[in-house]
Amino acid sequence: MKKKLLTIIFIISLITNNVFALEADVFVQSTVNRASKLLSEDISKTEKIEKLKTIAKDTVDIKGIGLYTLGAARKDLSDDEKKEYSEKFEKYFLKSFSSRLAEYTNPEINVYAKEILNKNYTIVNSTLKATSERPEISIDWRIYTKNPDQPLIRDLIIEGLSLARTQKEEFASVLSGNDGDINALFKSLEEFSNK
Repeated sequence: MKKKLLTIIFIISLITNNVFALEADVFVQSTVNRASKLLSEDISKTEKIEKLKTIAKDTVDIKGIGLYTLGAARKDLSDDEKKEYSEKFEKYFLKSFSSRLAEYTNPEINVYAKEILNKNYTIVNSTLKATSERPEISIDWRIYTKNPDQPLIRDLIIEGLSLARTQKEEFASVLSGNDGDINALFKSLEEFSNK
């Protein structure tokens, strides 16, 4: 009897977990809809930027992107330098993300497919609808799904170009131009954040 009860509890927990797990494509579409609704609100650009930062904190793996974009240089950092980098990168990322997105008035993005790469990653395919000012744009979302209850955006691939990889190359360029001195990257991130 006890064994049967344990089996039933196990099955219920599996079903419950599957019900509450958020599919990567649904997650992307709901995130896009949330941002689109905000961008169409009649509020100041400053207010939009602050609200977009909140959306980013909820939906983007900022720490994971930060570590990826730092590349091999992260192995040479002390714990204090890693902490400082994480803080500076978050400010940099949030400013970059929100100020770019705040320029759009009502972006229409349609999610149309997904490809599960493994238990940790799913690629979600979407298109940004064309307007009189711009052509249709293909956007693929790299979603980190290790925790199925809380998927997170790890990268955007716009027309085949990975934003995370581009950022990694920019940071590598700053570091190599300054003999690998992390303080040069810190300074660059701070200057952008304080603009």
